[in-house]
Amino acid sequence: MRKINCIVADDEVLARNVILNHLGMLGNINILATCATGLQAYDAIKGFDVDLLFLDIQMPNLTGIDLLRTIKNPPAVIITTAYSEYAIEGYELDVIDYLLKPITFERLLKAIDKFETRSNPDYKRQQNFKAENPSFNDAFIYVKSDKKMVRIPLIDIIYIEGLKDYVKVHTTNSQIVTYKTMTYFEEKLPATQFMRVHRSFIVSLSHITAYTAAEITMGGDTISIGSTYLKEVSRKLNTIIG
Repeated sequence: MRKINCIVADDEVLARNVILNHLGMLGNINILATCATGLQAYDAIKGFDVDLLFLDIQMPNLTGIDLLRTIKNPPAVIITTAYSEYAIEGYELDVIDYLLKPITFERLLKAIDKFETRSNPDYKRQQNFKAENPSFNDAFIYVKSDKKMVRIPLIDIIYIEGLKDYVKVHTTNSQIVTYKTMTYFEEKLPATQFMRVHRSFIVSLSHITAYTAAEITMGGDTISIGSTYLKEVSRKLNTIIG
């Protein structure tokens, strides 16, 4: 299990100890330093390879907000404070979470989970893709399913599976069955974001988590690359990866 390198910065001894006790219950936390002032936190961030900073706002010398504005490329931050009025300002600085004192173990655990989600390479890749393709974020198609026209955002489509008499659209939230053809989807979906890899499969490039010369992994599903598609799929994937 990979350790999370943390710094705890809070001028209140009791508050620091509460956070440290909570973190001590987790097996993947490595405490690099504890700090009682903003300047101590500044020096610690500069001196260590920090993954996550638990940061109080009201501290001597340098407030937590001022510290975040001062540090270039700060680590991930979870704000810990008794003052709810700083929440908006904290989120504007892209903090992971905002914990109000007194901090319970359950609430801290939820914040750690948020950090681990955002640190996941798949999450970062998804966020980068969305930022680079703003128009794609809003694009959608309608398909008829169960006598209804169902709206499917393109960003939610993981892959499309062609079966004998129908097509199944696998999305991040559900599976939608429709009698549209694979050819319909291949022509309708943008080639910059989707690729046919098999007679029975079209995949979303933004949802690929791994691949080999013979298959592609989409989250927990593995899809074989059809022999007639091998060359084109290889070319496109190599172009994307660079």
